[in-house]
Amino acid sequence: MTEHIFQLIDDHFQEMVDIRRYLHERPELSFEEHETAKYISQFYEQLNIPYETNVGGNGIIATLEGGKEGKTIGLRADFDALPIQDEKDVSYKSKNDGVMHACGHDGHTAILLTIAKVLTSVKDELKGTVVFIHQHAEELAPGGAKPMMASGKLDHIDAFFGSHLWVPTPLGTIDTTKGNFMAGVDRFEITIQGKGGHGAAPHETKDSIVIGADVVSQIQQIVSRRIDPLETAVVTIGSFQSGNAFNIIADTAKIVGTVRYFNRDVQETIMKEMKNILQGLCVGSECSHTLSYEKGYPPVINHEDDAELIMTFSEQIKDVKEVREVPPTMGGEDFAYYILNHPGAYFFTGAQKEGHVYPHHHPLFDFDERAMPIAAKALIQAYLNYQEK
Repeated sequence: MTEHIFQLIDDHFQEMVDIRRYLHERPELSFEEHETAKYISQFYEQLNIPYETNVGGNGIIATLEGGKEGKTIGLRADFDALPIQDEKDVSYKSKNDGVMHACGHDGHTAILLTIAKVLTSVKDELKGTVVFIHQHAEELAPGGAKPMMASGKLDHIDAFFGSHLWVPTPLGTIDTTKGNFMAGVDRFEITIQGKGGHGAAPHETKDSIVIGADVVSQIQQIVSRRIDPLETAVVTIGSFQSGNAFNIIADTAKIVGTVRYFNRDVQETIMKEMKNILQGLCVGSECSHTLSYEKGYPPVINHEDDAELIMTFSEQIKDVKEVREVPPTMGGEDFAYYILNHPGAYFFTGAQKEGHVYPHHHPLFDFDERAMPIAAKALIQAYLNYQEK
Protein backbone atom coordinates (compact mmCIF):
# COMPACT_ATOMS: atom_id res chain seq x y z
CA MET A 1 0.00 0.00 0.00
CA THR A 2 2.84 2.40 0.82
CA GLU A 3 4.22 2.28 -2.72
CA HIS A 4 0.74 3.01 -4.07
CA ILE A 5 0.35 6.03 -1.77
CA PHE A 6 3.77 7.35 -2.77
CA GLN A 7 2.90 6.97 -6.43
CA LEU A 8 -0.26 8.97 -5.84
CA ILE A 9 1.84 11.71 -4.24
CA ASP A 10 4.01 11.80 -7.36
CA ASP A 11 0.91 11.86 -9.55
CA HIS A 12 -0.30 14.95 -7.67
CA PHE A 13 3.01 16.81 -7.90
CA GLN A 14 1.78 19.42 -10.37
CA GLU A 15 -1.29 20.11 -8.28
CA MET A 16 0.96 20.53 -5.25
CA VAL A 17 3.05 23.06 -7.18
CA ASP A 18 -0.09 24.89 -8.31
CA ILE A 19 -1.36 25.15 -4.72
CA ARG A 20 2.01 26.38 -3.50
CA ARG A 21 2.28 29.04 -6.19
CA TYR A 22 -1.31 30.19 -5.69
CA LEU A 23 -0.58 30.74 -2.00
CA HIS A 24 2.81 32.30 -2.73
CA GLU A 25 1.08 34.98 -4.79
CA ARG A 26 -1.38 35.69 -1.94
CA PRO A 27 0.60 35.79 1.32
CA GLU A 28 -0.89 37.04 4.58
CA LEU A 29 0.87 38.15 7.75
CA SER A 30 0.70 36.31 11.07
CA PHE A 31 -2.73 36.58 12.74
CA GLU A 32 -4.13 38.08 9.52
CA GLU A 33 -4.37 34.87 7.43
CA HIS A 34 -8.14 35.01 6.86
CA GLU A 35 -8.24 34.37 3.11
CA THR A 36 -5.64 31.59 3.39
CA ALA A 37 -7.76 29.95 6.09
CA LYS A 38 -10.81 30.15 3.80
CA TYR A 39 -8.84 28.52 0.98
CA ILE A 40 -7.77 25.65 3.23
CA SER A 41 -11.32 25.18 4.56
CA GLN A 42 -12.77 25.05 1.06
CA PHE A 43 -10.22 22.41 0.10
CA TYR A 44 -11.41 20.13 2.90
CA GLU A 45 -15.01 20.94 2.05
CA GLN A 46 -14.42 19.58 -1.45
CA LEU A 47 -12.73 16.48 -0.06
CA ASN A 48 -15.67 15.93 2.30
CA ILE A 49 -13.29 15.66 5.26
CA PRO A 50 -14.70 16.98 8.57
CA TYR A 51 -12.86 20.10 9.71
CA GLU A 52 -12.98 22.83 12.33
CA THR A 53 -12.05 26.47 11.86
CA ASN A 54 -10.95 29.23 14.23
CA VAL A 55 -9.00 26.81 16.41
CA GLY A 56 -6.93 28.99 18.73
CA GLY A 57 -7.33 31.85 16.27
CA ASN A 58 -7.11 31.26 12.52
CA GLY A 59 -6.08 27.62 12.93
CA ILE A 60 -7.82 24.77 11.12
CA ILE A 61 -7.89 21.07 11.94
CA ALA A 62 -9.30 18.36 9.67
CA THR A 63 -9.78 14.74 10.68
CA LEU A 64 -9.56 11.66 8.46
CA GLU A 65 -10.53 8.36 10.05
CA GLY A 66 -9.01 5.24 8.57
CA GLY A 67 -10.88 2.00 8.01
CA LYS A 68 -8.85 0.09 10.62
CA GLU A 69 -8.17 0.61 14.30
CA GLY A 70 -5.02 2.42 15.25
CA LYS A 71 -3.46 5.51 16.78
CA THR A 72 -4.28 9.15 16.13
CA ILE A 73 -1.43 11.09 14.52
CA GLY A 74 -1.24 14.85 14.03
CA LEU A 75 0.57 16.24 10.98
CA ARG A 76 1.22 19.97 11.15
CA ALA A 77 1.82 22.71 8.56
CA ASP A 78 2.01 26.48 9.16
CA PHE A 79 0.60 29.02 6.69
CA ASP A 80 1.57 32.59 7.65
CA ALA A 81 3.93 34.85 5.70
CA LEU A 82 6.45 37.58 6.58
CA PRO A 83 6.61 41.40 6.22
CA ILE A 84 9.19 41.22 3.42
CA GLN A 85 9.05 42.57 -0.14
CA ASP A 86 9.26 39.75 -2.68
CA GLU A 87 12.13 40.60 -5.04
CA LYS A 88 12.16 37.39 -7.11
CA ASP A 89 11.61 37.57 -10.84
CA VAL A 90 9.17 34.66 -11.13
CA SER A 91 5.64 34.18 -12.44
CA TYR A 92 4.35 33.41 -8.93
CA LYS A 93 5.81 36.50 -7.26
CA SER A 94 3.79 37.89 -4.34
CA LYS A 95 0.94 40.18 -5.33
CA ASN A 96 0.68 41.66 -1.82
CA ASP A 97 3.11 44.54 -1.50
CA GLY A 98 5.50 44.13 1.42
CA VAL A 99 4.31 40.62 2.29
CA MET A 100 6.02 37.41 1.19
CA HIS A 101 6.18 33.69 1.86
CA ALA A 102 9.90 33.88 2.61
CA CYS A 103 10.14 30.75 4.73
CA GLY A 104 8.33 27.97 2.86
CA HIS A 105 5.00 27.93 4.69
CA ASP A 106 3.17 28.05 1.36
CA GLY A 107 4.94 24.79 0.52
CA HIS A 108 4.08 23.28 3.90
CA THR A 109 0.40 23.98 3.28
CA ALA A 110 0.50 22.54 -0.23
CA ILE A 111 2.17 19.41 1.14
CA LEU A 112 -0.42 18.81 3.85
CA LEU A 113 -3.39 19.46 1.56
CA THR A 114 -2.00 17.00 -0.98
CA ILE A 115 -1.43 14.38 1.72
CA ALA A 116 -5.05 14.81 2.77
CA LYS A 117 -6.29 14.35 -0.80
CA VAL A 118 -4.18 11.25 -1.39
CA LEU A 119 -4.96 9.57 1.93
CA THR A 120 -8.68 10.21 1.45
CA SER A 121 -8.58 8.01 -1.64
CA VAL A 122 -7.20 5.08 0.39
CA LYS A 123 -8.77 5.77 3.78
CA ASP A 124 -10.40 2.33 4.07
CA GLU A 125 -6.92 0.79 4.10
CA LEU A 126 -5.48 3.14 6.70
CA LYS A 127 -4.93 2.35 10.35
CA GLY A 128 -6.01 4.89 12.92
CA THR A 129 -6.75 8.55 12.35
CA VAL A 130 -4.86 11.41 10.74
CA VAL A 131 -5.42 14.94 12.05
CA PHE A 132 -4.28 17.63 9.61
CA ILE A 133 -3.20 20.67 11.62
CA HIS A 134 -3.03 23.92 9.68
CA GLN A 135 -1.46 26.45 12.02
CA HIS A 136 -1.50 30.21 11.77
CA ALA A 137 1.11 32.67 13.05
CA GLU A 138 4.27 30.60 13.45
CA GLU A 139 6.43 33.62 12.64
CA LEU A 140 5.19 35.98 15.36
CA ALA A 141 5.13 35.26 19.10
CA PRO A 142 3.02 34.20 20.92
CA GLY A 143 2.45 32.14 17.76
CA GLY A 144 -0.39 29.88 16.78
CA ALA A 145 0.71 26.53 18.19
CA LYS A 146 0.22 27.48 21.84
CA PRO A 147 -3.43 28.60 21.53
CA MET A 148 -4.22 25.67 19.24
CA MET A 149 -2.95 23.28 21.90
CA ALA A 150 -4.69 25.27 24.64
CA SER A 151 -8.01 24.86 22.81
CA GLY A 152 -8.07 21.22 23.91
CA LYS A 153 -9.02 20.08 20.42
CA LEU A 154 -5.70 18.28 19.96
CA ASP A 155 -5.49 16.58 23.35
CA HIS A 156 -6.54 13.19 21.92
CA ILE A 157 -3.60 12.98 19.50
CA ASP A 158 -1.07 10.23 20.27
CA ALA A 159 1.89 11.83 18.46
CA PHE A 160 2.73 14.91 16.38
CA PHE A 161 5.04 15.13 13.38
CA GLY A 162 6.06 18.10 11.27
CA SER A 163 8.65 19.06 8.68
CA HIS A 164 10.20 22.29 7.49
CA LEU A 165 11.38 22.72 3.90
CA TRP A 166 14.98 23.69 4.54
CA VAL A 167 17.07 25.48 1.91
CA PRO A 168 20.46 25.07 3.64
CA THR A 169 20.04 21.29 3.19
CA PRO A 170 20.49 19.58 -0.22
CA LEU A 171 17.51 18.10 -2.04
CA GLY A 172 16.98 14.46 -1.08
CA THR A 173 18.41 14.91 2.42
CA ILE A 174 16.48 14.85 5.68
CA ASP A 175 17.97 16.31 8.86
CA THR A 176 16.83 15.66 12.40
CA THR A 177 18.20 14.70 15.78
CA LYS A 178 17.23 13.00 19.01
CA GLY A 179 16.53 15.38 21.87
CA ASN A 180 17.39 19.07 21.47
CA PHE A 181 16.73 20.11 17.86
CA MET A 182 15.77 23.81 17.84
CA ALA A 183 16.37 26.41 20.54
CA GLY A 184 14.02 28.23 22.84
CA VAL A 185 13.55 31.84 21.67
CA ASP A 186 13.07 34.85 23.97
CA ARG A 187 12.95 38.59 23.29
CA PHE A 188 14.06 41.44 25.51
CA GLU A 189 13.78 45.22 25.38
CA ILE A 190 15.81 47.57 27.58
CA THR A 191 15.27 51.31 27.99
CA ILE A 192 17.97 53.44 29.62
CA GLN A 193 16.67 56.76 30.96
CA GLY A 194 19.46 59.25 31.57
CA LYS A 195 19.60 63.03 31.40
CA GLY A 196 20.14 64.74 28.08
CA GLY A 197 21.98 67.95 27.37
CA HIS A 198 24.35 69.86 25.13
CA GLY A 199 27.24 67.94 23.57
CA ALA A 200 29.63 70.64 24.81
CA ALA A 201 28.65 70.10 28.46
CA PRO A 202 28.73 66.32 29.05
CA HIS A 203 29.38 66.76 32.77
CA GLU A 204 25.86 68.12 33.15
CA THR A 205 24.26 65.00 31.63
CA LYS A 206 23.75 61.29 32.20
CA ASP A 207 24.68 59.98 28.75
CA SER A 208 22.26 57.18 27.85
CA ILE A 209 24.40 56.14 24.87
CA VAL A 210 27.54 55.61 26.96
CA ILE A 211 25.55 53.79 29.62
CA GLY A 212 23.79 51.73 26.93
CA ALA A 213 27.15 50.81 25.37
CA ASP A 214 28.31 49.53 28.77
CA VAL A 215 25.10 47.52 29.05
CA VAL A 216 25.70 45.92 25.64
CA SER A 217 29.31 45.13 26.52
CA GLN A 218 28.36 43.53 29.84
CA ILE A 219 25.42 41.57 28.41
CA GLN A 220 27.69 40.10 25.74
CA GLN A 221 29.81 38.64 28.55
CA ILE A 222 26.94 36.67 30.09
CA VAL A 223 27.45 33.70 27.78
CA SER A 224 31.25 33.82 27.76
CA ARG A 225 31.73 34.41 31.49
CA ARG A 226 28.59 33.42 33.38
CA ILE A 227 27.30 30.32 31.57
CA ASP A 228 28.91 26.88 31.80
CA PRO A 229 30.98 26.42 28.60
CA LEU A 230 29.36 22.99 28.17
CA GLU A 231 25.92 24.60 27.90
CA THR A 232 24.55 26.27 24.77
CA ALA A 233 23.27 29.85 24.76
CA VAL A 234 23.12 32.95 22.58
CA VAL A 235 22.49 36.56 23.57
CA THR A 236 22.21 38.87 20.58
CA ILE A 237 21.60 42.62 20.46
CA GLY A 238 19.63 43.31 17.29
CA SER A 239 18.85 46.99 17.75
CA PHE A 240 20.35 49.99 19.59
CA GLN A 241 18.48 53.25 19.06
CA SER A 242 19.32 56.60 20.61
CA GLY A 243 19.79 60.25 19.77
CA ASN A 244 18.87 62.41 16.79
CA ALA A 245 21.50 65.14 16.50
CA PHE A 246 25.29 65.36 16.37
CA ASN A 247 25.63 67.86 19.20
CA ILE A 248 23.01 66.62 21.66
CA ILE A 249 23.60 64.01 24.35
CA ALA A 250 20.60 61.71 24.27
CA ASP A 251 18.55 61.16 27.40
CA THR A 252 17.13 57.79 26.28
CA ALA A 253 18.54 54.64 24.68
CA LYS A 254 16.56 51.61 23.59
CA ILE A 255 18.20 48.18 23.22
CA VAL A 256 16.38 45.17 21.75
CA GLY A 257 17.65 41.61 21.40
CA THR A 258 17.06 37.88 21.59
CA VAL A 259 18.11 35.02 23.86
CA ARG A 260 18.44 31.43 22.63
CA TYR A 261 18.81 28.42 24.92
CA PHE A 262 18.03 24.72 25.44
CA ASN A 263 18.32 24.38 29.22
CA ARG A 264 15.69 26.17 31.32
CA ASP A 265 18.30 26.83 34.03
CA VAL A 266 20.40 28.66 31.44
CA GLN A 267 17.39 30.78 30.50
CA GLU A 268 16.85 31.71 34.16
CA THR A 269 20.54 32.51 34.64
CA ILE A 270 20.58 34.85 31.66
CA MET A 271 17.49 36.67 32.93
CA LYS A 272 18.96 37.05 36.42
CA GLU A 273 22.36 38.25 35.14
CA MET A 274 20.73 40.73 32.78
CA LYS A 275 18.78 42.25 35.69
CA ASN A 276 21.91 42.43 37.85
CA ILE A 277 23.95 44.12 35.11
CA LEU A 278 21.27 46.76 34.52
CA GLN A 279 20.82 47.42 38.21
CA GLY A 280 24.54 47.81 38.85
CA LEU A 281 25.31 50.02 35.86
CA CYS A 282 22.30 52.26 36.26
CA VAL A 283 22.75 52.77 39.99
CA GLY A 284 26.41 53.64 39.39
CA SER A 285 25.47 56.06 36.60
CA GLU A 286 22.55 57.64 38.46
CA CYS A 287 20.03 56.79 35.77
CA SER A 288 16.97 54.55 35.59
CA HIS A 289 16.02 51.65 33.36
CA THR A 290 13.23 49.28 32.37
CA LEU A 291 13.60 45.67 31.22
CA SER A 292 10.86 43.86 29.34
CA TYR A 293 11.73 40.17 28.95
CA GLU A 294 9.32 38.03 26.93
CA LYS A 295 9.63 34.27 27.17
CA GLY A 296 8.91 33.01 23.66
CA TYR A 297 8.78 29.56 22.11
CA PRO A 298 10.32 26.77 24.19
CA PRO A 299 12.99 24.50 22.66
CA VAL A 300 11.95 21.86 20.12
CA ILE A 301 12.98 18.65 21.88
CA ASN A 302 12.39 15.58 19.72
CA HIS A 303 11.30 12.44 21.51
CA GLU A 304 14.08 9.94 21.00
CA ASP A 305 11.95 7.00 19.79
CA ASP A 306 10.06 9.20 17.33
CA ALA A 307 13.23 10.77 15.94
CA GLU A 308 14.48 7.21 15.48
CA LEU A 309 11.43 6.51 13.27
CA ILE A 310 12.46 9.39 11.02
CA MET A 311 16.02 8.11 10.72
CA THR A 312 14.79 5.04 8.84
CA PHE A 313 13.38 7.12 5.98
CA SER A 314 16.41 6.65 3.73
CA GLU A 315 15.65 2.93 3.71
CA GLN A 316 11.91 3.40 3.22
CA ILE A 317 11.61 6.29 0.75
CA LYS A 318 13.59 5.97 -2.46
CA ASP A 319 13.62 9.76 -3.02
CA VAL A 320 15.51 10.22 0.25
CA LYS A 321 19.23 9.82 -0.39
CA GLU A 322 20.38 10.45 3.16
CA VAL A 323 19.01 11.02 6.66
CA ARG A 324 21.47 12.90 8.85
CA GLU A 325 21.53 13.23 12.60
CA VAL A 326 22.65 16.85 12.85
CA PRO A 327 23.68 19.19 15.67
CA PRO A 328 20.90 21.38 17.10
CA THR A 329 20.17 24.74 15.50
CA MET A 330 19.66 27.95 17.44
CA GLY A 331 16.67 28.85 15.28
CA GLY A 332 13.26 28.54 16.94
CA GLU A 333 9.92 26.96 16.06
CA ASP A 334 6.61 26.90 17.91
CA PHE A 335 6.15 23.26 16.88
CA ALA A 336 7.77 22.87 20.30
CA TYR A 337 4.35 23.24 21.95
CA TYR A 338 2.94 20.14 20.22
CA ILE A 339 5.61 17.82 21.59
CA LEU A 340 6.10 19.53 24.93
CA ASN A 341 3.79 17.02 26.61
CA HIS A 342 3.09 14.62 23.74
CA PRO A 343 5.27 12.22 21.72
CA GLY A 344 6.52 13.30 18.32
CA ALA A 345 9.39 14.77 16.35
CA TYR A 346 10.29 17.51 13.88
CA PHE A 347 12.64 17.29 10.90
CA PHE A 348 14.03 19.34 8.01
CA THR A 349 13.45 18.29 4.42
CA GLY A 350 16.24 19.47 2.14
CA ALA A 351 14.94 22.01 -0.38
CA GLN A 352 18.09 23.71 -1.63
CA LYS A 353 17.51 25.18 -5.09
CA GLU A 354 20.54 24.78 -7.31
CA GLY A 355 22.11 28.12 -8.15
CA HIS A 356 19.74 29.95 -5.79
CA VAL A 357 21.36 30.14 -2.38
CA TYR A 358 19.30 32.81 -0.63
CA PRO A 359 18.42 31.91 2.98
CA HIS A 360 15.10 31.83 4.76
CA HIS A 361 13.59 35.29 5.43
CA HIS A 362 15.45 36.82 2.47
CA PRO A 363 13.62 38.90 -0.23
CA LEU A 364 14.91 36.46 -2.90
CA PHE A 365 14.08 33.29 -0.93
CA ASP A 366 12.81 30.32 -2.93
CA PHE A 367 13.03 26.54 -2.66
CA ASP A 368 13.22 23.55 -4.97
CA GLU A 369 9.61 22.44 -5.38
CA ARG A 370 10.74 18.84 -5.91
CA ALA A 371 11.29 18.77 -2.15
CA MET A 372 7.53 18.91 -1.52
CA PRO A 373 6.68 15.32 -2.51
CA ILE A 374 9.68 14.13 -0.49
CA ALA A 375 8.36 15.93 2.59
CA ALA A 376 4.87 14.57 1.90
CA LYS A 377 6.16 11.00 1.74
CA ALA A 378 8.25 11.51 4.86
CA LEU A 379 5.25 12.73 6.86
CA ILE A 380 3.14 9.84 5.59
CA GLN A 381 5.91 7.41 6.47
CA ALA A 382 6.12 8.89 9.97
CA TYR A 383 2.39 8.28 10.37
CA LEU A 384 2.69 4.70 9.07
CA ASN A 385 5.75 3.94 11.19
CA TYR A 386 4.08 5.18 14.33
CA GLN A 387 1.11 2.91 13.73
CA GLU A 388 3.49 -0.05 13.94
CA LYS A 389 5.20 1.04 17.19
